[in-house]
Amino acid sequence: MRSRLPVTVLAALCLVIGCSSSDEASEPDTTTTTTADVEPTTLASTTSTTTTPQTTSTSPPAPLSELPRGGTRLFPDFRVVAHYGNAESNAMGILGETPPSEAAARLEAVASEWAEDGRPVLPAFELIVTVAQPHPGPDGNYSLATPDDLVREWHRAAREADMLLILDLQPGTGSFVEAAQRYEDLLREPDVGLALDPEWRMPPGQIPGRTIGTVDASEVNEVSEWLAAIVAEEGLPEKLFVIHLFTDSMVADRDAVVDRDGLATVFHVDGFGGREIKLQKYEQLKGPFAKGFKLFHDEDTDLFEPADVLAFDDPPDLITYQ
Repeated sequence: MRSRLPVTVLAALCLVIGCSSSDEASEPDTTTTTTADVEPTTLASTTSTTTTPQTTSTSPPAPLSELPRGGTRLFPDFRVVAHYGNAESNAMGILGETPPSEAAARLEAVASEWAEDGRPVLPAFELIVTVAQPHPGPDGNYSLATPDDLVREWHRAAREADMLLILDLQPGTGSFVEAAQRYEDLLREPDVGLALDPEWRMPPGQIPGRTIGTVDASEVNEVSEWLAAIVAEEGLPEKLFVIHLFTDSMVADRDAVVDRDGLATVFHVDGFGGREIKLQKYEQLKGPFAKGFKLFHDEDTDLFEPADVLAFDDPPDLITYQ
């Protein structure tokens, strides 16, 4: 577990890791999901934050023809348990705290706690591979990509541990389609999924961190159509397709999002706070597809234990720790 940060630092990090809506009504301190209402600040950069030493391997991962732990269908055959973060920063989630091999062992121990209901568990790294920035950057899109060789190192570690890799996108003022296409080679692998983070999808003229971003269902559907075509072309097993949100406005026309063959589409309910407000958000936003739920080690009040979440009336299919 990460150490608790000072309040001023935590408020700034809230802009980087995702919090809750700034347009939600406030609740008592013991239950309210923390809001992204702090002053504009510098976002975590993959070039300026504390880094974790990494090891490099040149050998390619062994090929797969199915999911890492067997079969071709994700849900309901498995429950996916993920650790989240950026490979170059320990300020953005759990994955930045250790090298990939150590991260795999750490995740395996946590994932085993979720098998209480008899449903097989499939662990996953959710790796932020494009990070929203407060400056235009070399591409002019207020987003910075993690080096390809480092992303592939995490893919290799995931495959060696029979885990999934989920590529998480914060595109800034760029589009999710362009950000995803940068990783087409990896997404043609059977154990690599995709996550969209609309909090960091900014309209023209907006700077990440100053307002909460949004994406239209049409753009989400454009990404899913492209991704589903890859699954069909390659004959891949079902591929995880995650859409993060903690307010209704983060995905405009959410009811128009299409559930496509070949994809396990998930509305992933984020936001930290007390148990009551997290449950309310989950019921409000979980949607008609597979369901996701995020747990924050440091920021949640009275962190849900696996048994608590499994006792929900409609337990999530994907659980992510940050």
